[in-house]
Amino acid sequence: MNKNDFAKTPPMGWNSYDYYDTAVNEEQVKANADYMAANLKEYGWEYVVVDIEWYANGAGTKRDQFQYIPFDDLEMDSYGRLQPSPARFPSSAGGKGFGPLAEYVHSLGLKFGIHIMRGIPRRAAQEHCQVLGSSATADMVADPSSICGWNPDMYGVRPTADGQAYYDSLLSMYAQWGVDFIKCDDICDSWMYRELPFNGWEETRMLHRAIDKCGRPIVLSLSPGPAHIDRAWEYGKYANMWRITDDFWDKWELLKAMFWRCELWQDHVKKGCFPDCDMLPLGYVGKGFAQERQTNFTREEQRTMMTLWCMFKSPLMLGAEMTKLDDWTLSLLTNRELLDLMKESCHGTQIARSEEMAVWKNKDEESGSVCVALFNLSDEDGEVSVELSQLEETFGEKLTLHELWDKTETQLTGQKVCAQVAAHGVKVYRIVEA
Repeated sequence: MNKNDFAKTPPMGWNSYDYYDTAVNEEQVKANADYMAANLKEYGWEYVVVDIEWYANGAGTKRDQFQYIPFDDLEMDSYGRLQPSPARFPSSAGGKGFGPLAEYVHSLGLKFGIHIMRGIPRRAAQEHCQVLGSSATADMVADPSSICGWNPDMYGVRPTADGQAYYDSLLSMYAQWGVDFIKCDDICDSWMYRELPFNGWEETRMLHRAIDKCGRPIVLSLSPGPAHIDRAWEYGKYANMWRITDDFWDKWELLKAMFWRCELWQDHVKKGCFPDCDMLPLGYVGKGFAQERQTNFTREEQRTMMTLWCMFKSPLMLGAEMTKLDDWTLSLLTNRELLDLMKESCHGTQIARSEEMAVWKNKDEESGSVCVALFNLSDEDGEVSVELSQLEETFGEKLTLHELWDKTETQLTGQKVCAQVAAHGVKVYRIVEA
């Protein structure tokens, strides 16, 4: 099974984290899936992803003290594999796991995903749970010296045959449930192991092998970032997505910094392998963090974010509560011309960048269509331009500029694309030959 064949274009979907934090439940997941099926599926949005701690019975109950409750009551089977909390996911009762919820999502023509933490539950090691398919027990495959600095649930897994058996058993179960997407955390980068060997590299390989064996095409997404550029070849070999940033939120300084990150990673975007700019904090976010709010991004900044993600071909994962989306936000997510830049035949390239501006080009190698985005990164409205010669393309004499957001058309005069662009905003043009 070739991982590059089942994620040929950047995955597009919804993830529960930005709105619900650790506390999403089955009813809420279904409501968001229903919305996606009715309003976004036809535009390519398809993944419904349940984020962190779906197995924690106490998740969210002590949010004023802990995001992740130390040694909380975790649902787990006799083989040390975490299970959905039945109080939050009632259909999982009786050992059904996420099977019924995945079936519901699939019935809508969508795909189902889950978040997992790297490793094996500490409780499984403490209770000496049997590893399915092995004579070893969890304490024998757990590596207590390899932990997560911010989540208390797991130990790392030793890179042994018995450790591989544990990951094989996990992926076999996920395949039985009908999982299509896995976001694995504490595996792409760790602030704890700067000088010491990081077990995440080995566990990425073990996850990749387990996916190969499970018989189901499952997209593998690695978090958190920033990913290590010197390991780009390794991410591309074993995963479909990898985070190039730490958690991305609705702050202009984080969005502006993303231009540098995309510049760094632009040559590593290819079929089935996508550097990931993280979720889109649009619409209503933050309820699980006790601060429900509309995104702090201005409308200009929202367009800038959507344009950069699409020009670069980052995965698109919406973090909003979809049932509360307004018409403006929905229009951002359903701009077909912009989303077309994500096609397999398209490739994005940065042409120029400074503290004040950035220019990106996206070319469809099949049709020859070229789009250019003029970003104003300054705090004042101003002119942004690029010489046609900088695009390194051959154009005819009569050219029309079709703007992908406001749908206006203007005749190009001279040898450069130039526009007045609002502060923190963007103009993105398809260059059309007469």
